[in-house]
Amino acid sequence: MMKLSVIIPVYNEAKTILEIIKRVKEAPFDKEIIVVDDYSKDGTAHLLKENCEGIKPLFHERNQGKGAAIRTALSQVTGEVTIIQDADLEYHPSEYPNLISPILNGMADVVYGSRFQGGTHRVLYFWHSVGNRMITTLSNMLTDLNLSDMETGYKAFRSEVLKNIRIESNRFGFEPEVTAKIAKMGCRVYEVPISYWGRDYSEGKKINYKDGLAAIYWILKFNLFR
Repeated sequence: MMKLSVIIPVYNEAKTILEIIKRVKEAPFDKEIIVVDDYSKDGTAHLLKENCEGIKPLFHERNQGKGAAIRTALSQVTGEVTIIQDADLEYHPSEYPNLISPILNGMADVVYGSRFQGGTHRVLYFWHSVGNRMITTLSNMLTDLNLSDMETGYKAFRSEVLKNIRIESNRFGFEPEVTAKIAKMGCRVYEVPISYWGRDYSEGKKINYKDGLAAIYWILKFNLFR
């Protein structure tokens, strides 16, 4: 029976972390849940220590970023398939069966859950969507992939593939870095539509224009200089 590894990088998500863990536990797979707290300052680490049943909690001693948290978690992965799950409530684990189906069917090595292929989504920031499409287009031009949502927070991998990638970027550079590297590895990449329950800044959204500029840097670096 296939075992699923779910990596949850978390930073200052005390309001949502227990609910997302509950939702992941409800997903209909044999699974391990690896939660990496990236030196949260809002009580998230305390919640994880007090509610650690059924999860593998890991703790950074300083804030390093999403990429670093995923790198830390990979040493604990034992499942055949790995999903990256954000700690907020924007992506629902009920999407897991659809997300990993191409891998289970032997068609894909990596699957991206696209927010732009018709799934239910909350209507939010127009300029965010424009920026996302521009970043995805730049990435596609250099990787020769035709993704619609390179920056999606829902990515699933055959664990062997993800473990063979040396993750260098610590923060949100993980998305363009891993995309460049799976393209160079010749991985079979699929996209599936997913639903997206976006949140606004008053609800804790962290991505801003600086992350968009950083993404351009990482796209150029890992496609042209690696």
